Amino acid sequence: MDNTPVSNARKWGTFAIGALMGMVPPIDMTALNLAVPQLSADLDPSATQILWIADAYGFALAALLITMGGIGDRIGHKRMLLGGAAMFAVASAITAYAPTAELLIASRALLGVAGAALMPSGLALVRRVFTDPKERTMAVGVFFGIGGLSVGLGPVLGGALLDHFWWGSVFMINVPIMTVAVIAGFAVLPESRNLQPGRIDLLSLPLSAAGVLGPVYAIKEAADGGVTQGRVAVAALVGVLTMALFVRRQIRLDDPLVDVRLFRRPAFAGAVSTNMFAMFALVAQSLIFSMYFQLVLGWSPLKAGLAGLPGALAAMVGGAVLAPPMISVIGRARAVTAGLGVAAVAFALFLQAGVQPDYPALLVPMLMSGLGMGLAMTVTADTVLASVPQNRAGAASALSETSNELGGALGMAVLGSVLNAVYRDSLTLPADSPPQARDSLASALQATAALPPEAAAHLTTAAREAFVDGMHAALFLSAAFAALIALASLYTLRTVPKVIPDPLVPAKD
Repeated sequence: MDNTPVSNARKWGTFAIGALMGMVPPIDMTALNLAVPQLSADLDPSATQILWIADAYGFALAALLITMGGIGDRIGHKRMLLGGAAMFAVASAITAYAPTAELLIASRALLGVAGAALMPSGLALVRRVFTDPKERTMAVGVFFGIGGLSVGLGPVLGGALLDHFWWGSVFMINVPIMTVAVIAGFAVLPESRNLQPGRIDLLSLPLSAAGVLGPVYAIKEAADGGVTQGRVAVAALVGVLTMALFVRRQIRLDDPLVDVRLFRRPAFAGAVSTNMFAMFALVAQSLIFSMYFQLVLGWSPLKAGLAGLPGALAAMVGGAVLAPPMISVIGRARAVTAGLGVAAVAFALFLQAGVQPDYPALLVPMLMSGLGMGLAMTVTADTVLASVPQNRAGAASALSETSNELGGALGMAVLGSVLNAVYRDSLTLPADSPPQARDSLASALQATAALPPEAAAHLTTAAREAFVDGMHAALFLSAAFAALIALASLYTLRTVPKVIPDPLVPAKD
């Protein structure tokens, strides 16, 4: 590994470029949801095509994270990051001007490929330039905080653009950002590659992709249509078998794509597993409250996005400000437990949300959950980076990001299913209401357009109350799960020291 020291200015310049590039994919994902109605009217996609427009990015991203992380460790993360940014800019332009649904789906998949190159490489470069433990923890906290902030900025920027321009404008904003980042990156970013990289095992690439994509696809399909579908079982089985073959092959290779022996390090294994399950609980705030603000309270996407920003800002404070001293004072395991414990209490406090707007009452738990999750996930992410040698930082970051994708997908599937089940059971349809109103709150609100005013008002009230019942059930489950993971992290991270010695070589048998 090239360990040439970098200047302080170049160090923070590297961080700024990596964070800027890291902001774009989350903004792109959230802005897409706002653009769907307009692009549907323009391109007239089928229901299946709409699903693939939304899912193509996530599937490509999840499938290729491990591959891109391993390749980045070999060819250099500067090269991988700049290449991914350039690809993201080109794919964004194609997406913005896509004349057909088919081309839009293809360009969204290409964006996923580019995102898979960006995400692990950005963190790997942070690992490369920040060698002081406290400084690195702070940088990781701000890095993740900016990522969380960008999720909140997506609806804000997207709503503002869609008020004045066509649906493709939400994607065109990526082009100048990535162009500036690439130009600056050539001058500022240090190289971060293995000086003895070894060859890339070509068979490992499709095995890793299928091994991750199978479970992600199965979880999503199970959430949409139930676990009894044949394709759910097939996708899950293919994923498990190919991942088993992938792991077996990595153990036998002299120069594996991903050194799975990293999981023998308690710090690495404990942090990755804790992060994955924490993402399960975190989905509650990001997914459910987006629907609550817009569908129950009737707020615009712009207002809903602004309402969520305090939580994102609190997450940045929890990661950048609280994490370094908490690690020093109480250690990593207790810091994670404290963060998840605060988040669990916050999720429970969200149960006071009702059909009438009371934003001040939600602001306190929103700040608490942001601080708690920001603290916990910064400590686990920093632990992942600190517990592996620099020449494995890309693969380690990719494994961590992949676990986040799996945890998030599982959380969306389980929490979404719980919310929908309680919604359907709680909803008492007024007379003459169409049966599709029982499918979801969005369907119920759409159905009111064909009803007389009084019947529409009754259906709206009943559907919103049923949704809040479902939201409470999902939030209660999130609170319980966060509390469980808070206790479990005391065990999984119990042997991890406050300051992790810098590993200079990969894990060995």
